[in-house]
Amino acid sequence: MLARNQDIDFIREIDTAEIGPLSILRMERDEAIDLVRTAVLSRQRLDIAICNAHTILSALDDPAYAETLQSLTLFNDGLGTELASKIIHGKGFPDNLNGTDLVPAILKEIGVPLRIYLLGAAEEQVRAARAHIAETYPHHSIVGFRNGYFDLGDVEEICETVKAASPDLLLVGMGNPRQERFIAQHADRTGATVAIGVGALFDFMSGTVIRAPKPIQNIGLEWLFRLLQEPRRLSKRYLIGIPRFFYKMHALKRSGKASSSSK
Repeated sequence: MLARNQDIDFIREIDTAEIGPLSILRMERDEAIDLVRTAVLSRQRLDIAICNAHTILSALDDPAYAETLQSLTLFNDGLGTELASKIIHGKGFPDNLNGTDLVPAILKEIGVPLRIYLLGAAEEQVRAARAHIAETYPHHSIVGFRNGYFDLGDVEEICETVKAASPDLLLVGMGNPRQERFIAQHADRTGATVAIGVGALFDFMSGTVIRAPKPIQNIGLEWLFRLLQEPRRLSKRYLIGIPRFFYKMHALKRSGKASSSSK
């Protein structure tokens, strides 16, 4: 299945890394920003999921989630995805496009004013993230926000509210797989030109969760810093998930089922 965003010519020209059922774009950060800018200026829908090791492992475990991701445009996130590409294809990605760094870069460098809607996290965190964006990037407009704690019965009203706000950029921070499923199933109903699943971005922007120091980020150990912060919540993901992930990556390499391709 091709991502529905692949009618954007820019995407067709970008090399990809095939990792299991997923086709992840190989892009520099500036290219990723250009892609978002192109979509906004041309009013072409662009739905983005950012894939780390946990995302990939979840897709390998759950074919329905893999199908959801296949309908989106996929960016790479973190050391695990980088090493997976090197294991399977012998080369990594030009840049780490994790949402915690990429989204602020988009807001800073896109060069066009954006109408932004924030959806996700707890009420206090999303309000604080709204205030942070408004203060740090005043050339953009926050046209609405809502916390991520809602039932299926609320979805229609939420989509109508977002659509009425007419956002260029919808940031969805509800964690995997919920945020990707929301984007795949409902982003067309929100009217947003670009939708991005941003994970814990609002928690970081609000200061609720502290990022690892830059030297730890630079050597790819931000996951360990997060594990030490939230051992109860993240121990299964990292202490069990990481060995399973690399076992599966080596299995994919041995099977020869994954190969790099260019668009």
